[in-house]
Amino acid sequence: MKVDGRVRVGVVAADPLRQLGLVTILQESVGLQATPMELEQVAADRKLAALLIDVHSCGLALTDIIMRLRAERGDMKIVVVGQSLDPNLIQAVIGAGAKGYLLETSDEREIAMAMDVVLDGSVWAPRKILARLIDASGIGAPASSNPGEGIAERMTPREQEVLLLLMDGSSNRQIARAMGIDEVTVKAHLGRMLRKTGSSNRIELTLRAMEEQAANSDNETAPA
Repeated sequence: MKVDGRVRVGVVAADPLRQLGLVTILQESVGLQATPMELEQVAADRKLAALLIDVHSCGLALTDIIMRLRAERGDMKIVVVGQSLDPNLIQAVIGAGAKGYLLETSDEREIAMAMDVVLDGSVWAPRKILARLIDASGIGAPASSNPGEGIAERMTPREQEVLLLLMDGSSNRQIARAMGIDEVTVKAHLGRMLRKTGSSNRIELTLRAMEEQAANSDNETAPA
């Protein structure tokens, strides 16, 4: 939900300085209405569209807390902030209902991209973990009427511009600014691109495009 025209996001963290830092980034760099709060206050705040929660504020009960919050506030998107890159932990967090996982070392740009992606309805996590999640989901290769046709080859020139910016890690806002269009047009481009490739979300599309690009580069550099 929006407050004063901005999306309202709660921030829960054990360390007051970390909490203040996240609130400041969300407000000044991302343009959200960020509010520091205690875990016990979250469910009662019906205006929260999203929640950033530090793993240190949950302890061993992290996944239980996520599932409880999801049961109480199914419309609220949860992003976990932690220091571990353990794929099993991140998969457990996403499996419990969180929509994102950010490393404590993430900079302002990455936090902004993560929030943009999550609020847009997709999942955010370190790329290697996302690739593992996609593999675990059993999603096959994108459908195409021409099996030899690559992802970029299915796109119009403008969609190829969007794809390159996605692969560079740009948010919808940054893509719109770079291309001189509005965010609604960016989302329309993305919708068509997802349908063309059979991808379920922008992260899956981006990962597949990057994997395809890497494979093509390997083929070009391979000895004859």
